[in-house]
Amino acid sequence: MVSFGNTSITIVAVIGIMALVALVVAWFLRGWVLRQHEGTPGMQAIAAAVQEGAQAYLNRQMRTLSVFAVLVFALLFALPGELAVRIGRSVAFLGGALFSAATGYLGMWLAVRANVRVAAAAGSSDGKADGARIAFRTGGVVGMAVVGLGLLGAALALLTFRDKAPAVLEGFGFGAALLAMFMRVGGGIFTKAADVGADLVGKVEVGIPEDDPRNAATIADNVGDNVGDCAGMAADLFESYAVTLVASLILGKAALGEQGLVFPILIAAVGVVVALIGIAATRIKRDEPGLRGINRGFYLSAGIGIVLSAVASYVYLPATFAGLSGLASEVSRQPGDPRLILAAAVVIGVVLAGGILWLTGYYTGTESGPTMRVAASTRTGAATVILSGFGLGLESAAFTAGAIAVAISLCFVLAGGSLWLALFLIAVAGCGVLTTVGVIVAMDTFGPISDNAQGIAEMSGEVHLDAALVLTDLDAVGNTTKAITKGIAIATAVLAATALFGAYNDAVAGGRATLGEGTISDAFVKAMADYSIVAPMTLIGVVLGAATVFLFANLCIDSVTRTASTIVFEVRRQFREIPGIMTGEGRPEYGRVVDICTKASLRELVTPGLLAVTAPMAVGFGLGVGPLAGFLAGSIAAGVLMAVLLSNSGGAWDNAKKIVEDGNYGGKNSKAHEASVIGDTVGDPFKDTAGPAINPLIKVMNLVSVLVAPTAIILSEAPGASQPLRIAIACVAAAIAFGAITNARLRANRAIASADDEVPAR
Repeated sequence: MVSFGNTSITIVAVIGIMALVALVVAWFLRGWVLRQHEGTPGMQAIAAAVQEGAQAYLNRQMRTLSVFAVLVFALLFALPGELAVRIGRSVAFLGGALFSAATGYLGMWLAVRANVRVAAAAGSSDGKADGARIAFRTGGVVGMAVVGLGLLGAALALLTFRDKAPAVLEGFGFGAALLAMFMRVGGGIFTKAADVGADLVGKVEVGIPEDDPRNAATIADNVGDNVGDCAGMAADLFESYAVTLVASLILGKAALGEQGLVFPILIAAVGVVVALIGIAATRIKRDEPGLRGINRGFYLSAGIGIVLSAVASYVYLPATFAGLSGLASEVSRQPGDPRLILAAAVVIGVVLAGGILWLTGYYTGTESGPTMRVAASTRTGAATVILSGFGLGLESAAFTAGAIAVAISLCFVLAGGSLWLALFLIAVAGCGVLTTVGVIVAMDTFGPISDNAQGIAEMSGEVHLDAALVLTDLDAVGNTTKAITKGIAIATAVLAATALFGAYNDAVAGGRATLGEGTISDAFVKAMADYSIVAPMTLIGVVLGAATVFLFANLCIDSVTRTASTIVFEVRRQFREIPGIMTGEGRPEYGRVVDICTKASLRELVTPGLLAVTAPMAVGFGLGVGPLAGFLAGSIAAGVLMAVLLSNSGGAWDNAKKIVEDGNYGGKNSKAHEASVIGDTVGDPFKDTAGPAINPLIKVMNLVSVLVAPTAIILSEAPGASQPLRIAIACVAAAIAFGAITNARLRANRAIASADDEVPAR
């Protein structure tokens, strides 16, 4: 039993108060955003339509997901363990899901009100700085909410359950990750189906500009930016925050005892101060590239985070490992200064985030060599655009994975041979990234807001040329910031998943220890030995884990393909059947496209979600905890490569299109432009649906594995174990997964059949 003294209680209570302060700051920032000018009546009318569509979609999505929340609550309560822990874990699941949904909802609600204000601000005397400030501070509201709610949940669990908090917080992290994955998938399908449909008919077939009010899919496209990028990414980063804290607390308790429980939340609390300074200090000047100002704000925040984390380490931790109440005996014998070692782990995480920022900006920025080469390939057609962009994604995935591998290796070097400590240091490195999460969320939200602002300006026709150029510049910056934050989110996901892999070992060790196999430390070492990669069953688990990532990505992209095809047919129909659209005398049926996207995305998000939950259950109960460990390793390795490939390829294709639209290689309405649009539409589901959804996927599968591993051990290894029950659970899980996939294939066949009589536009 780990003690939890008065000093720790006081520290956690103060951190809880800091979390409330972060929420208060978010409220005041929200008020500042809403006080800005809303623009002309025409702008406000378009913004109102976007608000209505986004609100309707998220309301229906929350009703759909509430059913899953109730089912999972019951399943978590049914897992074996102490009654208090089971109740706390189940309630924490609902809390994590609620907080994740709240951050996503807040991100969407404020973004659809900030977009018109950014469009209006672009026409001021310093439009670039004013518009950027509104967009960034809107993201700052969401960033402060992420930090505040994440810290509040962790602090309440620690104060209530003390040393049992990590087990309870497994439910909190699972709820946050599951909701984020559903919101990522559903929002991603909505936004990219509308975007692809609008581009293919509007730009390629009819030859009208993006966001032209004559295109029936434009409102749905702008709605999608908010439910996909704002709501989805806010929920994604919140779950990254929550899951990293969960993994840190589990491993911290095992490695360092009481100090290990408190230190991660102490480092995360540094993020409140960093977010306040970063959001206030970030400025985009009139005479500089927009991305430079945002990068400057991030690097300033990162530096402050490093300094404050080092101070916290030296104030809170003792000078030797012998002074820690660690449960793992090998940790107490470690040489070196824990203050220096843990501070160095934080630095590793922050430097990794900065490195990912640079790498992603290099591969996707409009002024970078790789993206310029993709833009140049538009001169020879769509095929070379796709080939060059896909190759760029492959290269960037290799270098990004290499950077993450170096960071993980440095954590093992710092640990001096202690596996417990190494895994904890990886989790602490993830906490280092969390010190900048408020600024990261602000950077991400900047993208869809600036995109919507440009759309509102173009659809209203009430913005002068100089303001339109400002909005185009901010939109290009926003594309890069979205790609950058996706890269950082991927790095955080890998660190969290690797730490959760250690937490999985801890869960297996705990289950084995209850069977009388010695101490948790002894069982932990034995569990690691059982996961030998040369064991055929473990290798099978590795292959299945990697395959699950590929299948999940396929389901996401295929869902966008089907829904986008429906949108294409609908937009074509409206151009044919509604007279006067092209002359501006007829009004497109915007609501019909929004409704199609809403219904399709809510229907399609079920299959990937079921796969994420049931696949690890089928492996764990069917093959055992050793193959399940291999399954997690395979999913982490394939997940990081696939996520970076999809995100960076899509980002490069998007910005290559903007390079052409700026007048290069023939400009708009040229053959090069048509090729760039094709590349962009291929990249849309890559970067905004499948790629970012892989982040919560690997954490959901890790957390499911952590939760079910003890039960799998009891059913397979305990005296009187029920092998038939274990196999039955595995078969049911596999049947649910295959049934959902089969149903998706049947929907695809029906979609093809229903389109056979469609007359293509001419």
